[in-house]
Amino acid sequence: MNDIIKNIEAAQLKAEVPQFNVGDTVRVYGKIKEGNRERIQVFEGVVLKKQGGSNRETFTVRKNSNGIGVEKTWPLHSPNVEKVEVVRAGKVRRAKLNYLRQRVGKSAKVKELVK
Repeated sequence: MNDIIKNIEAAQLKAEVPQFNVGDTVRVYGKIKEGNRERIQVFEGVVLKKQGGSNRETFTVRKNSNGIGVEKTWPLHSPNVEKVEVVRAGKVRRAKLNYLRQRVGKSAKVKELVK
């Protein structure tokens, strides 16, 4: 039974998965379906968390829009996620950045990782 589930999940995985970590600023190109039309909408923000594994892996991105914090969670291997583009790498020491939700202004920023 377990092998059957693994085979089904393996078939749903994307061939090329972008490499990004928590704290990175990313640009997510998501497909939006409106009636019979389909378009791509860009969502840019900081990755708060990555969770799950295999084809169930999800990531949450947070941005500030007109003074209001907006978070969206996407499945990494979803066909509705066209691509994920890393804008800048962030330097963080946590796996989940939940503390950013209470911060506003400069304290809500993540330092850039310089290699």
